[in-house]
Amino acid sequence: MDVGEDFGPWLARQLKRLGMSQAELGERVGLTRAAVSAWITGRAVPREDTMRLIADAIGTDSGTIHTRTTDAVTGKPASWYHRPAYADGGREFGNAAAFAFEADVEVLAREATQNSLDERLDRKRPVRVRYTLHELSGEHLDRFREAIGWESLRPHYEAAAAQEQKVGRIIAEGLRDMNERDRLVLLKVDDYNASGLTGDDYEDGRFAAVVRRQLDSHKSDEGAGGSYGLGKATLWATSRLGLVLINSTLAEPHEGRSEKRLIGRLDLPWRVVGGEAWAGPAWFGEPDTASGSENVARSWWADDETVERLHLTRESGEPGTSFLIVGAHDVASGSNDPTDDEGDEDESVQAMHKKLVGALAANFWAAMTSGATVAPLLEASVRTLRNGNVLVKEQRVEPHLAQPSRTRALKAYFDGDTVDRLTEVGQVAMAKVMLKVPALRGRGKPVEHEAVLLVTAAEDADGRPNHLVSMRGSRMKVRSVRVPDLPLGTSPFQAVLLAGHAAGPDTVEADRAEAFLRASEPPEHNKWAQTEELRASYSPTAHRRIADFTRAANSAVRELVGRRKEQTQEGPKALRDLLRLDGTPAAGPRAAGGGFPTILDIDAFVDDEGAWQIEAEVNLPARQDPWVMSPVARFEVRSGGRPSVGWSKVVAVENCRVVDGVLHFAAGARTATFTATTDVSSHPVRAALAGLVVDLQKPKGGAA
Repeated sequence: MDVGEDFGPWLARQLKRLGMSQAELGERVGLTRAAVSAWITGRAVPREDTMRLIADAIGTDSGTIHTRTTDAVTGKPASWYHRPAYADGGREFGNAAAFAFEADVEVLAREATQNSLDERLDRKRPVRVRYTLHELSGEHLDRFREAIGWESLRPHYEAAAAQEQKVGRIIAEGLRDMNERDRLVLLKVDDYNASGLTGDDYEDGRFAAVVRRQLDSHKSDEGAGGSYGLGKATLWATSRLGLVLINSTLAEPHEGRSEKRLIGRLDLPWRVVGGEAWAGPAWFGEPDTASGSENVARSWWADDETVERLHLTRESGEPGTSFLIVGAHDVASGSNDPTDDEGDEDESVQAMHKKLVGALAANFWAAMTSGATVAPLLEASVRTLRNGNVLVKEQRVEPHLAQPSRTRALKAYFDGDTVDRLTEVGQVAMAKVMLKVPALRGRGKPVEHEAVLLVTAAEDADGRPNHLVSMRGSRMKVRSVRVPDLPLGTSPFQAVLLAGHAAGPDTVEADRAEAFLRASEPPEHNKWAQTEELRASYSPTAHRRIADFTRAANSAVRELVGRRKEQTQEGPKALRDLLRLDGTPAAGPRAAGGGFPTILDIDAFVDDEGAWQIEAEVNLPARQDPWVMSPVARFEVRSGGRPSVGWSKVVAVENCRVVDGVLHFAAGARTATFTATTDVSSHPVRAALAGLVVDLQKPKGGAA
């Protein structure tokens, strides 16, 4: 229930909405401007008889002026405010932050859910996140378009769609999908037990960071998953129409209220409509009356009917926010052609439902795992509607079904049920891995943090075996890589590395480790490596501690799962049998097949000399003649093409040999492994500042 706002701020806002000065109010109630100023600043409170005079002066009743849970003056109807074009001629043809990620529902699930986790309110309970896909058509679509003022938006959309820039083409496709197929997909992301969009419409706070600003994460918690303020852009990127509506229930009241705070934001490119130029973004809200912000759309406190018409209804008054993505689509679907029946199947709401469930399970299984005395951090579910009717019933994401081995490992750690070494099926082995955290520039000393490594036998439902999943913070998965240099005959396993806050609240130097690892993540938060923030906050060589940490973790895994090689004189067949124990299928009968050898899996790090060291597993299509291929390395730089770099050495590991830097694969082999190190003298930039791309090509002057 809303708690009444303090009298002073409430009265000041009523005067602003009426356009009435303090002196004018004082005159109407027979007092001075100084008396009114004292009420507004909280230095005095009016007497009861004066309260009645104030109510008459501002056109309300005594009940409203005493409870102060609503405004005395009814605001203007919600409408669209489009930002005028810049006077200096500057033009923006889209929100650059939205292009940091693909408009993929899997990416949306990761970024939006992580934002909800970061805003968890009651730390003793999980944050609940629910995704609702809702396909509208016919009269249901017509009513929704009327609710958002579609006719006033239409000319802006048509002007934007007529442009040849990327955003214009996406909008044009969204309009065709809606107009020709009479179909619009809404995707609502609700969270509960979260902070909500607190704060003023324009000043610093969660609301302004999400609705008004770019690249403002407004996250002070070092354990937060995001740090660049880019994740929220995925909401708008997932909308073909660039439109997101918001309904927030606040943990801290604003203007004396906390429920049904609504606003909409539209991201369009620069455009000309009706002879006037418009800069890009627009907002849907109540026109402001404050001096300097006249007619700018600000948030408003809506009634239940408005919330329902905008499809923004929340299931309870628990704090949190609902984001409604209008015109949701999945760019990773098979086709964007509305005439392509196969593409329709790929981008159906049922297919999007399935992808959302899979993405939530893959990225947040750890946050959803609990122990006997450890509560989960997150609960997540997905449901799908069509014109208000259930199409796919609500499906709760169950971590133990998606990741049985890893959830078993994490639960064993929570419950103190780990062992030092695996001797029986179902056991979970634990070891500590040291992370040396360097000192911040100019202050402090280096410290050591003990991350927690968990290893257990793999199960079929886990996906690819022999991988190490690393995480920090609220058990957010940062990376998953195959453990290199495993002993022959290693049984399939899964490994989990908990670092920073993920290792537990009592872990030594968890705060320092968390801050260090967070600084080493790129905007995608999908690896630990050299970043500009890491260099600026620590030192140019701080990334070496990441490389040391990675090597130590891989070594600890090998120690836990290693077994001695069995002595045998049976030659290659016995070797192939051992390889099958590692999860590699035996080669079938030789047969002609299409395609060329490809890199199946790769592990890489930058060594102390500044060279990239890699271990690559190669997939070999079946054929009679042995394959001969050249490994090629290129740097992934931020702009321009991918420059080639040379190798200082290439070493055969399995099912291949190296002749003059060229790989000659064994006849009949279906997989092979080699290692290689780049030649530092051929690097166009430092290895730590670029990604590495490795391909296989036909050798020059020879056949594959």
